[in-house]
Amino acid sequence: MNTSVSAQVTPFAFSLYIHIPFCRVKCAYCNFNTYANLDDRYSDYVRALNEEIQAMGRYWQRPAIKTIFIGGGTPTVLNIPQLKSILSACRTAFNILPQAEITSEANPGTVSEAYLQDLLALGVNRLSFGAQSFDNTELKLLGRLHPAEEIGDTLAAARRAGAENVNLDLIYGLPQQRLNTWRNTLQQTIALKVEHISLYSLTLEHGTALHARIARDELPAPDADLAADMYELADDLLADAGYAQYEISNWSKTGRECRHNLTYWRNQPYLGVGAGAHSFMTADRRPLTAIDSSSPLNNYPENATRSAWGVEKINAPRTTRYAGQRWWNVKSVSAYIEKITANGKTPHPHPSLGDWEEIDRQLEIAETIILGLRLTQEGVSLPAFEARFGQSLAEVFGPQVKKLKALKLLVEKDQRLRLTSQARLVGNQVFMEFL
Repeated sequence: MNTSVSAQVTPFAFSLYIHIPFCRVKCAYCNFNTYANLDDRYSDYVRALNEEIQAMGRYWQRPAIKTIFIGGGTPTVLNIPQLKSILSACRTAFNILPQAEITSEANPGTVSEAYLQDLLALGVNRLSFGAQSFDNTELKLLGRLHPAEEIGDTLAAARRAGAENVNLDLIYGLPQQRLNTWRNTLQQTIALKVEHISLYSLTLEHGTALHARIARDELPAPDADLAADMYELADDLLADAGYAQYEISNWSKTGRECRHNLTYWRNQPYLGVGAGAHSFMTADRRPLTAIDSSSPLNNYPENATRSAWGVEKINAPRTTRYAGQRWWNVKSVSAYIEKITANGKTPHPHPSLGDWEEIDRQLEIAETIILGLRLTQEGVSLPAFEARFGQSLAEVFGPQVKKLKALKLLVEKDQRLRLTSQARLVGNQVFMEFL
């Protein structure tokens, strides 16, 4: 089958992630693709980002977008005109659905009520604030700029600006963190009546300031048993306050689940733009495997196709056995800007390609199970799994499921496979059974 780029259609809705890699300071625990003190690159980066958005839109023929997540980094280090240009580029390049969820991350104490009002006027309808803790000693340990009292002040400003859907991120399992300070953080969060709460156990990443301090014995390593106690305490307090846990690390009021992140947990297609951003396409939703030799794709610069992606892979027939592909952009801000500028207005779907990964059927199956099991209420739908892969889950992983059920780590009910409550503390051990 010879299908040109112009003939391709995508009758489904993507989620779109937009990466803004800038911060005022690099937090002590952060291992994300973020950079401080690059204010002079903001304008060039936004211009390159807008060009990539337009290239994506041209290639996918202005596809429908059901959610947008502007993350980082701290997107709100950009000024309102810059963010407006990004969202305007999205509206030109994509068909943003009328009820699309549009999230922007922000930090407490760094955005005024006027800024937030302008941000919401751009179409942002969900705000996610990196609160992390309500204890000033812990905030200092984490390298956060804001004191605890600014969290409530910023949320009040967001409410006055018109925000109706707000998330707070919190971190637990810190070195020297006490159960009572964690309880206080949870209670103050609950008192703010936000719609969504994300709780993350500290992960010590190599290359971070916090990891280095612990390696030098300046701080004790986190206590895993205490972190488990903190998780259980959070589950109890949040349930009593009317929050439902719908994912291992996420709680929300009814109907306020993060729709964007549900795309990831359901292992559905998404697009990512910006330095280091990832995209994922499954084979049945990805018209990349049927491009004829007259396609403009073959004129794409050498360093972005034959050496990095492989024209023979792009031109492979649909009978090839891999299930999908995941690709990501170059990470450094300078390389990202240079690649976008060099590529101009090529219709290539990933003009700042850094690398790519072929997702075979077995890996896609494993990822679908692992990500789905993170959804504590939804779990993995057995009929949906069979419809997607043409085999029942029992046919693919029958012995593993039987073993985990016997250990009371999995439960099957209403044709859904879910983690048991005790398994949420040892989720990684469960997940390893499917890899």
